Amino acid sequence: MAEVRWTLTASADLESIETFIAVDSVLHAVHFVDRLVASTEKLAASPRVGRVVPEFRRDDLREVFFRGYRIVYRVDGATVTILRVVHGARDLQGLARREPWEFQ
Repeated sequence: MAEVRWTLTASADLESIETFIAVDSVLHAVHFVDRLVASTEKLAASPRVGRVVPEFRRDDLREVFFRGYRIVYRVDGATVTILRVVHGARDLQGLARREPWEFQ
C-alpha cells in the first residue's frame, strides 16, 4: 500500500474549489470536495491506475479525473503525492510555468 500525501498547493486547490461552489451551496461544496478527496483513496492500493499526464509525458506524473477535475499526482516508490487539482478546461502546462510545482 502506498501512502497518499497532499501538497499545500493541492490543498489550496481544494479550498478554492470549495469556495467557488459554496457561492451557490455550502452543503454541496463540502460534499463535492469530500467526494473528490475520497476518489483519491484508490491510489493507495493502485498508484499507477491513472494515466500518464499527456502534457508532461513522464511515467511518474499521472492523473485521475473527478467530475471535470484533473487530479495530478506523482508516484515515487511507496508514496503518491497529489500535486494539483485543476479543472479540465485549464491549461495545465501554462499553469505549471506560472506556478512552480513540487515535481522536480
